[in-house]
Amino acid sequence: MCFSATASFTAGAGLLIIGLVTVRRARTAAELPFALVPALFGVQQLIEGALWLTFPDKDPLLNVVLTYAYSVFSHVFWPIYVPVAVMLIEGTNWRRKATVGIAVASAAAGMYLLYALITQPIVAQVIGHHITYVSPHFYGTGVMALYLLGTCISPLFSSHAMVRAFGVAAFISFVAAYVFFALWFISVWCFLAAVMSGFVLLHFSRPLPAWSGRKAPLPSPRQAGTAVIR
Repeated sequence: MCFSATASFTAGAGLLIIGLVTVRRARTAAELPFALVPALFGVQQLIEGALWLTFPDKDPLLNVVLTYAYSVFSHVFWPIYVPVAVMLIEGTNWRRKATVGIAVASAAAGMYLLYALITQPIVAQVIGHHITYVSPHFYGTGVMALYLLGTCISPLFSSHAMVRAFGVAAFISFVAAYVFFALWFISVWCFLAAVMSGFVLLHFSRPLPAWSGRKAPLPSPRQAGTAVIR
């Protein structure tokens, strides 16, 4: 989280537990990427917790390593991963095709940001009890639009209610973080989006649909015999 190492570690541990639950509830291989979202946010929060421990100037090399590890998550990974995870669990043809198009577009933003991370140093600083990531290339209008398209808009094309709710919550938190925490936007929004991954748990709490393809358990021999007698 953006306030302290303890808060980040606590959030990270909680999200890993939620992620374990959602992964265990995934019914097909195609559901696993979406089920992993809370756990992956948990790893990101643990990275930021460790980053907190490197301030002020306790371990400059580790600070750089953790800053880039966190930034690969925030800048590169999420705009590529989210639309793909949404696409894999979509059964409606036109929705799936729309998500594929979004995935391609947002992947371009992710690749551009990866290039920027490699060619332009990114620095993490503690300012006003938050970590700020000095990353001017992230805030280009076109890049942010494609990033928003992949991370927040792609879930809105889902036929699953909780996936759409995740997209709505992510978009609202994106706007709130940008308006009220502009200087610390990357850290604050990633934390808020991590909290919103609770909608993933709600998605996997749904009852098993009749069309899921999972076979009902076979009756025991005694039950079968009883059915024949009746």
